[in-house]
Amino acid sequence: MEIKFLGQSCFLLTDGDVNVLIDPFLTGNPKGAASADEVPADAILLTHGHQDHFGDTIEIAKRTGASVQAITEIAGEIGEEGVTVIDTNFGGTAEYPWGSARIVPAFHTSTTPKGTVTPAGGLVIEIGGVRIYHLGDTALFSDLALPGKRGKIDIALVPIGGHYTMDRFDAVVAAELVGADVVIPCHYDTFPPIETDAQAFKADVEGAGFAQVVVLAPGESHHTR
Repeated sequence: MEIKFLGQSCFLLTDGDVNVLIDPFLTGNPKGAASADEVPADAILLTHGHQDHFGDTIEIAKRTGASVQAITEIAGEIGEEGVTVIDTNFGGTAEYPWGSARIVPAFHTSTTPKGTVTPAGGLVIEIGGVRIYHLGDTALFSDLALPGKRGKIDIALVPIGGHYTMDRFDAVVAAELVGADVVIPCHYDTFPPIETDAQAFKADVEGAGFAQVVVLAPGESHHTR
């Protein structure tokens, strides 16, 4: 399976012919590594409604026919655009032919471009025999340890940029709480307020023995096998 980083918090998970797109903020993203007009998607998963995550969701879903899974109120707003939605809430799991996706809490705010206010979430995704935890935008909080209690997290996608989320120092503690084998940092360096040192984060996490850290530039991929 391929995990491709497309900038900010956007990832494309590809297992065979299946493409799962997370938080597709591409248009207007100075670090965006794909075009919203071309990126493939069979399913789109959203952590929350902020524009740097919601991004091109509706346009991509209409072009590709992808379903969109999001917190209930956000899904309702997207559904009004004629897009197929899956309206899970916290703890809710959607089953797909390729695996599953469950929404879990994050400690953050969320407002969609149209003004729908909800809590923010993370995503626990099972695809290709791999369990991936996208933390979404979050501060450090102890519940980050809970998804791994249900089943070992293989790969964690962790924000490190600070200012709007936890910074790289809190993210080291988060890596310990999550307990993943591999950590991939995201939500950093896109804009000046969230510039940080990803290599220092890698050194801190690996030095503590918490996980292997794979730092991806936008457009680069990590392969699980």
